[in-house]
Amino acid sequence: MKLIQKLILPILIGLVLIVIYTFYFDGKSDLGSFSDFDPNNNAVKDIKVKLLSDRGITQQGGELVFYVVDRNGKVMMVSGDLQLPENFDKSEVIILKGHLTQSGFHAHGVEID
Repeated sequence: MKLIQKLILPILIGLVLIVIYTFYFDGKSDLGSFSDFDPNNNAVKDIKVKLLSDRGITQQGGELVFYVVDRNGKVMMVSGDLQLPENFDKSEVIILKGHLTQSGFHAHGVEID
C-alpha cells in the first residue's frame, strides 16, 4: 500500500507535464482558424493558413487577391495592397496579418512560414 502511495504523485506530475506539452508546445505548429476572428473587429491579428496556389493570385481593383484554407477546411478569399515575398506562390503555409471582413480576409502583411 505504501508503494502505491509513493507512485501516485510522480504519475500525476508526469501526466500534467504530458498534457501541458501536448496542448501548449506541440500545438503551435498547427494552422489557425478563421472562426477565432470577429468580422466586426478591425484589430490586426496573425493567422497561419495554407495557401491554395492552384486558385492563382490575381490583381483586382488595385489589390492582390488569393485564396487560403484554415485548419477547419474553411476556404477564404484574401485581399490587400500587399508586397508578396519571393517564392510566395510556391509556399504551402503562410502567416497573414490582418482582419476578417464581411467579404473575406483583408491582409496587411504576408510572411512565408
